[in-house]
Parts: sequence; structure tokens; C-alpha cells
Amino acid sequence: MEYYKFLRQYVGNCPLILPGASVIIINAMGHILLQRRTSGYWGLPGGLMELGESLQDTARREVKEETGLDIKAITLLDVFSGTEYFRRMENGDEVYAVTAVYFTSEFEGELSSDNNESVDLRYFPLNGLPVNIGTAYAHFLDSFISRFGSTILFQKSEVTY
Repeated sequence: MEYYKFLRQYVGNCPLILPGASVIIINAMGHILLQRRTSGYWGLPGGLMELGESLQDTARREVKEETGLDIKAITLLDVFSGTEYFRRMENGDEVYAVTAVYFTSEFEGELSSDNNESVDLRYFPLNGLPVNIGTAYAHFLDSFISRFGSTILFQKSEVTY
């Protein structure tokens, strides 16, 4: 049983602090991998930490489960937390997310959707991201783009003669 579901047996809908990880995956073209979740919103692969895992372990496991990719070296972008990451779910559960966001361009494997959480996986250019990105994911991507976006756009768009 997933850890947060175990906790819910004891605390009901009361607020929980839930640690997790997401990964910004950049392909050779400088495009970012997004997954369209069953909610209809686009987001990053990632999910909640399980007992005994490190945040890096969580990132790797979730990416593998949700995309079929094996990620190699990852770099921490930032940890996002606070009241802006509070969410009340449709069933009344309340959560405060604490999310470590990593990025990488080192991965291997074939894209494959798990169909439980994703309905589509697609790479998007930084200047062509979809408008219906989940709010937290938009914050993560804004942070990434403000730090590295122009560098990635420039490096990946260079023309070699």
C-alpha cells in the first residue's frame, strides 16, 4: 500500500505533508517531456516518496513507471513547498506538497505511457509549452526556464555549417 494511503487510514482528510519528486527531462532538441495526466492537465513525470526512498530514488522510480525511461545523472533545480502548494482534493483530502524538482538530459529507453496516470507523453519546445499545465508544474517550469531557458534555446538552436 502506498504510504500516503496508509496514513489516510489514521488521519482521514486532515492535512498531510507529502514529499515527492518531479523531473524535467530535456531531449537532444532542447525540448521538455510532459505527460498529459488523466485530469487533462499537462505535467512533469514524478510522484510521491515511499518509505525508505531518497528523493532521487523517487524521481527515478516515478520516471520509469510513468514514461518507461531510465534517467541517469540528475541535478536538483529546487525544492518547492509552502502554502502555495496546498491542495484540497475532490474527496476532501488536504495536502501540503514538498516537491524536489530535478532536471536531466541523460536518459535512455523508449517512451511508454503507464495509462494509469498518463494519457499522453510528448516533447515540447520551451517556447511552445501547452497552456493547460498544472499550476505547480507551471511554477517548476517557470523556475527552470528563468534559470536555464535561454541557454538551452541557444545551445539547441545553433546552426552548424
